[in-house]
Amino acid sequence: MNLLAVERIKLFSTRSPWWCALITLALAIGFAAIFSGASPADEPVSVAATQFGGSQFGIAVVMVLAALAVTTEYRFNTIRTTFQAVPHRSPALVAKAIVVALVALVIGEIAAFGALGLSMLMRPNDGIGLHTTQDWMNVAGLGPVFAVAAVLAVALGILVRHSAGAIALLLIYYLAVEELVQLIPKIGHHIHEWLPFNVANKFLRGAAAGGDGPPPSDSPLSPGWALAYFAGIAIVFLLVALGVAKKRDA
Repeated sequence: MNLLAVERIKLFSTRSPWWCALITLALAIGFAAIFSGASPADEPVSVAATQFGGSQFGIAVVMVLAALAVTTEYRFNTIRTTFQAVPHRSPALVAKAIVVALVALVIGEIAAFGALGLSMLMRPNDGIGLHTTQDWMNVAGLGPVFAVAAVLAVALGILVRHSAGAIALLLIYYLAVEELVQLIPKIGHHIHEWLPFNVANKFLRGAAAGGDGPPPSDSPLSPGWALAYFAGIAIVFLLVALGVAKKRDA
């Protein structure tokens, strides 16, 4: 508990978490406002469409937040003090991952329900609401996806240790690589089915068709197993990162 408290204090002693949280909320709620305001009156806005900003762009900002939580310590060499206080290193890094994941979870839930609430206010006649299990997963599921993505970003931050490098890798992979993989002849589609963010999208979207929300996932997993698979990948990356952190100099 002491380590968690220390990591919480360190995280919120810098400006980047606050700015990243505000940007994430602005993207999520802003895109919901755009969809609600721009859609014709005779075309109801779906629950999935209200979550476009958070599920497509907010997650990228949250991963930047998570990566900076680690790389900033390496940049200013405060990580050495942390490792001197906790020689085994892993407990401190795990505590950091937990704190960042919890912060990401809270940001995700606020962003998701804020976007939904604004859309309900702007489109009172569309019947927008949490009427089905899939609606709940579209909205409430954003927080868990943010949390798992944050752990993945923390792991990459530990491995790379440089802010620019970690952020570049995260954004290039998330925004481009998974889509480009589909262009590989014959096997691209099969690889894409198992890539982490595509699978995470299956948890959020289920088997929903494209519609006016984010594109559907082609993962063969059920939504529940999709979240477990995404979390498993994040945990594997974190374990690898912890092993590397133990062996190299701070």
